[in-house]
Amino acid sequence: MSRRFASLGLALALVCGLAPARESAAADTYAVDAVHSAVVFRIKHMNTSHSWGRFNELTGTFALDEASPSQSHFEFQVKTGSVDTGNAKRDQHIKGPDFFNATQFPTISFKSTSVAKGADGYDVTGELTLHGVTKPITVKIVPVGVGKGPTGGSIAGIDTSFTLKRSDFGMNKMVGPVGDDVWVNVSIEGGKK
Repeated sequence: MSRRFASLGLALALVCGLAPARESAAADTYAVDAVHSAVVFRIKHMNTSHSWGRFNELTGTFALDEASPSQSHFEFQVKTGSVDTGNAKRDQHIKGPDFFNATQFPTISFKSTSVAKGADGYDVTGELTLHGVTKPITVKIVPVGVGKGPTGGSIAGIDTSFTLKRSDFGMNKMVGPVGDDVWVNVSIEGGKK
């Protein structure tokens, strides 16, 4: 009898010991595929039209944990010198001290600090660093899909759009003729690490 109880006790100990390992299993982490990702922005010009641009260099990682959203995380970096508005002269001006000052502030970064499940995605709060200023922002990140890439590896995609005031980050030059509100769309595809 005591041998049976000992075996039962050992079995329970093993099950209990394995249960936390299953619960704490981390979500898959994906690395940004810059070729299939984009950071696009729009800003008003002379209160008449929108000027558009993008950044061509983006890195980072993200993980989505549907079972435990608070374990999800997002971390991205954009090279300010990769800004591209389709006009080389304007790009040089935007990279200069009047706007991004890409020499002094070569990177725009975002790192999540909390993630909660929302109605149609994830409510993500994090620290955005732009032009040397770090501020908290909250964005809605929407999973777009998961699948297999051309080489058979796992891929996943996410999207978010938000508006920020450039003056909040010390980019005050020409506010008026050039809008203060900047609409940003981030569309990311990542490959499983």
